[in-house]
Formats: sequence, C-alpha cells, structure tokens
Amino acid sequence: MPVTIKVNEETFTPRQQAVLTAALDLLVENGDGLTMTAVARRASCSKETLYKWFGDRDGLLTATVQWQAAKVRMPVVDRSHLNAKALRLSIEQFARDLLTVIVGEVSVTLNRTAVTHAAQEKDSLGLIVLENGPLAIRRRLKPILEAGRDARLLRFDSSEDAYRSFFGLVVRDVQIRLLLGDKSLTQSNVEANIEADVKAATDQFFALYGAKATL
Repeated sequence: MPVTIKVNEETFTPRQQAVLTAALDLLVENGDGLTMTAVARRASCSKETLYKWFGDRDGLLTATVQWQAAKVRMPVVDRSHLNAKALRLSIEQFARDLLTVIVGEVSVTLNRTAVTHAAQEKDSLGLIVLENGPLAIRRRLKPILEAGRDARLLRFDSSEDAYRSFFGLVVRDVQIRLLLGDKSLTQSNVEANIEADVKAATDQFFALYGAKATL
C-alpha cells in the first residue's frame, strides 16, 4: 500500500482562523503591543473565548505563529510512486511558499519583533517564533528530502545539511535585508521575482544534491 508522507499540523476552525488573522494584523500595526483585549475587540469575540481556545497570551502568540507558518504547506508525496518530476514539483512548491511567506509584511514584523524581544530578554516571543516558525517549517521538508534520498533521486549524508543548503539557496540575503530595512529592496520587487528565484534555487539544489541519473 502506498505510504503518503504527512506531518501533523495544528488545525484551526474558520472562526479561529479569523481571530488569528486579526492578531496578525494587530502585530503588523502595533508590533509587541498585542493584547488579548485588542484581539478580542478586533475579532469581535470575547476574551473568555480567547482564553478558552488559546490559554493565555503566549498560547495566542504560539497559535498565531503556527497559523502564519502553516502557509508554507507540507509537500505530500507518495513514497511508492515518487519520481524526479514529482519530487521537483514538491520542492518548488515548498520554495514558493517559503519565499512568499518570508518576504511578506507579517513575517517581517513578527521576526523583527521577536529579535528585539530576544535581545531584551523580554517574554517568550523569540522562542515561540523560533520553534513554531523556522523549526516547524524545517520539520515539514526534511521528510520529503529523505524520501527523495530513499528513492535514489537525491544524494546527501545529512538531511539537516541538505535543508540548510536549500534554505540558503531560496532565501539568500533577502530576509535579513528586509529585516534591516534595506530601502533598495522592496517587497513588491521581491514578489515580482519569486517565480524566477524559485526555479533558480530548485535548479541549484538539484545540481548539488540530485542523483546524476535524474538530471
């Protein structure tokens, strides 16, 4: 029987998604000024409901980051029928999602605020973003890379090293330049070049790690 690779993710109801979207909007507008009261007001729900769903402010922040990171979708491949084309398409989709999310205003604001908090040793936002953002995204792709290796479509010793190479090829210096406010780099310019950048990064990744028989 075919085995489909999936990673369990947090799932939210449409109403919860609306609340988390409101929280993300407030983070963009106010940075670290996010409060349960403000979210309840923006989302037209009670604070009691927020506490029931998310526990406390850290729980709400965790769910908010998970919701944002979930936009980088988990590729789904079938181990028993995995071929070079299917693997490449899955990796391209992941790269497209990753770059689109990372360059967006929400992610830039979240990461900028988390870095500031970490430097000030202020609450746990930095750890929340790290665990439920970059590390969670990494956990989604590594099983796909390992499936490609098992199918002899990719060659590497460490899936961690392969993922780091992939991330560097896709993101390059774009994220840090956006975080630092590089005026020569606009989100519209980045977004306009996403398709070309994704194709180039995927080509480079397969040039590094693709089994020669598949190139």
